[in-house]
Amino acid sequence: MGSLHRRQLSQLLALWRLKSRVEVSLCQTAVSHCRTICSSSSSSSSEPADPIEVHKRKLFLWFSHLPQEEKQFGGYFSPETMHVDPLILERKTDERVGLNCTPFQTRTSSNSSVTIEQLLDPSTSCCEGRGLNVLLYGAVGSGKSTVVRKLVLDWCTGTTLTQFKLLIPFSCEDLGELNKSATLRDLVGRKYLHLRKHPLLSGEGDQAKEVLFLFNGMEKMKLDFRIGASELCSDPNEPLPPGVLVVNLLRKYLLPEASILVSTRLSAMDRIPQKYVGRYAQICGFNDPDRQRAYFTSRLLQQTGETARNHEAQELIELLYLNLQRESQLAAACFLPSYCWLTCATLHFLHFTDAEAPIRTLTGIYTSFLRLNFGGEVLAAKIGSNVPIQENHTSLMLYVVRTLGKLAFDGVTHKRTSFSEKELEQWIGGEVKTDEELRQLAVFRTDVLDFFLAPCVESRKHLPEDGGESDEQRYVFAVPAMQEYLAALYVVLGENKSVLEKMTKQVSVAIGEATEDVGAIINILSKFIPLRIFAVFNLLKLFPKLHERISSRSKGSIARTMASEMFRSEDSQNEDVLDQVEQSLLGVHGPQLQNYSVGQPFELYPIFMGGLLHYGNRVLLQQLGCGIKSATVVQITRALRNYLVRELNKPQPAEEVMDLLVLLYEFQNPRLTAEVLASIRSIRLMNIRMTSLKCFILSSVLSCTPASYHLEELDLSSCLLTHDMLRTLWPAFRHATNLNLQFNSLGPDSCIFLRDLLLDPRASIKFLQ
Repeated sequence: MGSLHRRQLSQLLALWRLKSRVEVSLCQTAVSHCRTICSSSSSSSSEPADPIEVHKRKLFLWFSHLPQEEKQFGGYFSPETMHVDPLILERKTDERVGLNCTPFQTRTSSNSSVTIEQLLDPSTSCCEGRGLNVLLYGAVGSGKSTVVRKLVLDWCTGTTLTQFKLLIPFSCEDLGELNKSATLRDLVGRKYLHLRKHPLLSGEGDQAKEVLFLFNGMEKMKLDFRIGASELCSDPNEPLPPGVLVVNLLRKYLLPEASILVSTRLSAMDRIPQKYVGRYAQICGFNDPDRQRAYFTSRLLQQTGETARNHEAQELIELLYLNLQRESQLAAACFLPSYCWLTCATLHFLHFTDAEAPIRTLTGIYTSFLRLNFGGEVLAAKIGSNVPIQENHTSLMLYVVRTLGKLAFDGVTHKRTSFSEKELEQWIGGEVKTDEELRQLAVFRTDVLDFFLAPCVESRKHLPEDGGESDEQRYVFAVPAMQEYLAALYVVLGENKSVLEKMTKQVSVAIGEATEDVGAIINILSKFIPLRIFAVFNLLKLFPKLHERISSRSKGSIARTMASEMFRSEDSQNEDVLDQVEQSLLGVHGPQLQNYSVGQPFELYPIFMGGLLHYGNRVLLQQLGCGIKSATVVQITRALRNYLVRELNKPQPAEEVMDLLVLLYEFQNPRLTAEVLASIRSIRLMNIRMTSLKCFILSSVLSCTPASYHLEELDLSSCLLTHDMLRTLWPAFRHATNLNLQFNSLGPDSCIFLRDLLLDPRASIKFLQ
């Protein structure tokens, strides 16, 4: 027994020694491996890094940056998770001009869709030893910049275009602002310092065949292919203006082995002669509901890990998909990926707004949408000159307001949403006279008009069956709310002035800029008014005062329009404005009344007018070239307060009260909100379908009032309230004396919440139903 015990002990001891040796060996191996990594990293840090690897890392960081507008969704996204490939079709040379992709007509072309990698396949080059020139074009909002960004990111990660060792992207907007001559290598090194002296750009041998130049937004750069204007150059070390360098790259005089990808809009396609383009490709957006559904899923479903919200997002996606499959007007708009973004941003605002989310407004979403698509855009003048684009231009957004905004305003005024081709000709370009104005109009019609207007899908259903105009094609704004937004912007910017207002403003400005020389002033005024009137009026004093009086009256009329449009009696039976916005996106499922005699309600129009006066939106509009002066805001606000208080003294339906709360929320002016609410002693929202957003709006608006403010009644009966909504409404409940919560989906948890509310010393509730 003892020998057996000793033998077991000796075996255990031998096993322990073996295990110790293995552990020591493993530990030494791990230490040596760690030392190897440290030594390699330290040696790599001491040695110069590979410029191409540095280039990939920096490009990936730059192109992974998302614009500020993407924070609409809470910041859960990256370019990889939210990208959906649009339809890209290769076009022949004779097909490229006058061929616009339209909704419902490109679904049959999906099988012929190509990728950028296929377009840049070197085996398709017609000339041995020369790189390919590929021109990628598309309408505004079709996804050109998104495709370019995804292409660069994929190259950085090594998942596409692996035949190119070096990809060099340029913004043509940046190149168009450079006036100083530079060599190609210096031009590259100015933006990418690590590539300043890279051998692939030396021009020696055929090394440049592994280089891909990417020029994004070529419409923002002036290229002149005439020999007299752009001299020939094959030396990458010769200093030339940036435009001349780009021309020689496209000519294949400079680095002929390099491949080039150019993206541009439809209006700028002919700036590059056909003989310098190897392949044409058109981005046609999302041509079928499946691509649109994939986009909506990437935006709405991946926003958060919360199961309840993901379930709600899935239901929204299904409703959207059903609406898109019906070839609705929304499907025609979402043909452009930009409108898919707007749809997702609006639905996210309607369904996922809560107290923790950053403050967002519907007006802010539409303003951000326009800044994403038109920020810094201009209609340039003097294409053939050397004057930089920014020095002689017209703001593209301001041009949109003065044309399409005028059309939208006329439609809102006369309660019309569809327009004939003859009406479009009248409102857009009807007053064009000079050659420069005709050129700007041609660019506008080619690039921008189809972005805002789309063929009316439902026009045949509403036009009379008899009469010869039944086959006339009619156009509507891509989404209904865009018409109301542009009409509101047209009014707030003061573009609907009368002739007298415009004349007095011009004269007032002229007098202010003139010297004290009476003769000079008379010469200026004689351009506007006959000289014989001078003997009757003292014009030097009259016109500034007259302009000030008419201007203040104009601001008062804007405020009066906002108040009157808010409380139109014919709209009193409509659903509240937020429900109308949701129905325009998701459609109406189930029976609905079809009565078109009343006319289209435009209840977002005054709300957008108020939202545009908010400081944050005015900052974005200033970037778009549409400035709203602070003095104008003060005058409109002062007049609006009086009109709103006057209207609120009358009994208003619950839907109209909800719309008023939305207006005050969009305005984001606590002082105005408190002054308007001071005249309100009861808020009755019975039978309103309350959502998390509406509860948040009610609480936000009432939070602007002082603690001493009390409502005699807050009626939220039959509003489909839930326990989570009660938590959002806590700040609003404190101001109520009589609180009515009957006929809502409230359970035991809500009873505990209400008990705590009644025990809160800051609450003033005396009656609770």
